[in-house]
Amino acid sequence: MSGYSKILHETKQDLQTRIALYKRLTSLLDGRAIFSFFTSFRFPVMIEDKDVDMLEELLSCSDCKKGIALIINSPGGDALAAERLIRVGRKYSGENFVAVVPRMAKSAATMVCLGADKILMGQTSEIGPIDPQVPIGARNM
Repeated sequence: MSGYSKILHETKQDLQTRIALYKRLTSLLDGRAIFSFFTSFRFPVMIEDKDVDMLEELLSCSDCKKGIALIINSPGGDALAAERLIRVGRKYSGENFVAVVPRMAKSAATMVCLGADKILMGQTSEIGPIDPQVPIGARNM
């Protein structure tokens, strides 16, 4: 692959670029299974229940004996979905649930990080603030 093609793949966060990074991260994190959850900050896509269903399906057919690392980069979303995501992550991780924040985890994404056993962040990574907004009907459940 030419240098220019490699740069294009990296800027588009091409799958081949990520595979090498995930393998290295798996090694650095003692063999934990790696999962990524990225949503757009530019066109906010919020954490919601269907995301938790998707993650649970992935976890149920993955080898998570050594725990899991969830790479999360999100502006947040539904607080109830975040709580459910934490419970799913903890269930499949065997109490070995690590949140990895490469850039930002805000609001409900911060809640997910706080529900993990460990949070790994870079020097310029950010979490917070938390602004839980629960629909009125959900409070009476």
